[in-house]
Amino acid sequence: MDKIWLKRYPSYVPAEIDVSTYASLVDVYRESVEKFRDRPAYENLGRTLTYGEFDQLVTQFATYLTRVLGLSRGDRIAIMMPNLLQYPIALFAAIRAGIIVVNTNPLYTARELRHQLNDSGAVAIVVLENFAHTLEKIIQETSVRHVITTSIGDMAGFPKSLLVNFVVRHVRKMVPPWSIDGSVRFRDTLMTRGLYSFEDADLGHDDIAFLQYTGGTTGVAKGAMLTHKNVIANLLQAHAWTANDLVPGKEVFITALPMYHIFALLANALFAMQMGAKNRLITNPRDLPALIKELSREPFSFITGVNTLFNAMLHTPGFEKLDFSRLKIVLGGGMAVQRAVAVPWQEVTGTTLLEAYGLTETAPAAAINPLDIDGYNGSIGLPIPSTEISIRDENNQELPYGERGELCIRGPQVMQGYWQRPEETAAAIDEDGWFHSGDIATMNQEGFINIVDRLKDMILVSGFNVYPNEVEEVLAAHPGVLEAGVIGVSDEKSTEAVRAIVVPKDASLTEEALHDYARENLSAYKCPKSWVFVDELPKSNVGKILRRELREMYGK
Repeated sequence: MDKIWLKRYPSYVPAEIDVSTYASLVDVYRESVEKFRDRPAYENLGRTLTYGEFDQLVTQFATYLTRVLGLSRGDRIAIMMPNLLQYPIALFAAIRAGIIVVNTNPLYTARELRHQLNDSGAVAIVVLENFAHTLEKIIQETSVRHVITTSIGDMAGFPKSLLVNFVVRHVRKMVPPWSIDGSVRFRDTLMTRGLYSFEDADLGHDDIAFLQYTGGTTGVAKGAMLTHKNVIANLLQAHAWTANDLVPGKEVFITALPMYHIFALLANALFAMQMGAKNRLITNPRDLPALIKELSREPFSFITGVNTLFNAMLHTPGFEKLDFSRLKIVLGGGMAVQRAVAVPWQEVTGTTLLEAYGLTETAPAAAINPLDIDGYNGSIGLPIPSTEISIRDENNQELPYGERGELCIRGPQVMQGYWQRPEETAAAIDEDGWFHSGDIATMNQEGFINIVDRLKDMILVSGFNVYPNEVEEVLAAHPGVLEAGVIGVSDEKSTEAVRAIVVPKDASLTEEALHDYARENLSAYKCPKSWVFVDELPKSNVGKILRRELREMYGK
């Protein structure tokens, strides 16, 4: 393969990265904590922790996990919360203890949560109390033995923590009633200082750091096994790509995307740590006026987001008055960046909205636009260092430049495989190590890649994957539904929205009843936004629903 993209690299970007730089993510953590001990590490809800203070809390929680709960290397722990100080404390404590992190979407329904906990074999979970009622419904059906709960204001500091928790529980009534026997409070776990000793786990490249769950063509969520090598590789690739612009120990990161999502997990939670940045955590980015107020408090240099978030910020009063004088890098991923958003973003901020491309299975980054481009180019960028990207036909043969084919990726960031799913792993990663993404793309003669279409039937709603089979299965279980087909349709707010085409059993079936049923069994972003009732669905000669025909008939 001719790596033509190397000719377009900025002069400071190397062709390869040295993954042996770190033995594990513990080394990355230890280096940053020692180098930046007195600098601010995290800020949330008005409280700032230095790297030294943060390290003390991480050590205390890691000690609790290992010496009190008895968790050991290779055990799995689920973390189910939005962006709060508690999240990185739990994250890095698990990493240092060699415990595998299972990031868990707080918006999961009981059915979705049960599947992920059982599939991963998680024995412990850290959950925000706002979502504990969901866990309560299914915990007896899982292998979870230890439940650690926390409240939004727990780490805000006295007396603000008391006020925040009172408002959340009693004024806004955001915490549904719950009761889980044996659960402990997160703040109580931080009382281990001086009681026990703790030593970092002895980890290597092949140890699994994360089971990061993603869907598939079957719609069943699968755990991508991301090793310490995979994640270290992506951190080094990100560092090489940004080395000319970001200064270690001097940057301010804005983390508005949830860190349980693979994009923000790497680009914010982990990369900010490596860079010694001040990481400002936004707990609720949907409150746009509050977000803009938060951004006005000090100039920031790095922000990630999805197209819909950038678009929403542009249309929120006060955004145009923010201080963008220190803004260096704006990274868009999770969904396509639209010209209608990127152009006005650059006009207002003076900074290019760079589109990047990645997947859960590639930890996640595979391609990023170089930082020296003049503006929006409609491309997902170039393959990053030590990464090969090949456009291939249905026979797995490489296609000429400009030809459409499946985008395939090979590099040190490609996952080890799917947890306990060897057949699906073999289907995704071929014998030569190429990961088959399921995206249709082209590559031009400079190495820039453009995504053309989806090979799979996946629907992309505000950066989250929705798999038709999963939604169809839930709808088909309704007693009033004979069968259902699901497609994605264009949506101005979320790029795509879910549309369900339903064949009813019962003439009295209503959209309202189906909507309520879907909300009980699916996360909000997976629920159909529109409904079509029909007499029959188009099918192949073996009875498979023809989604292509559904899109042609009902996709407008």
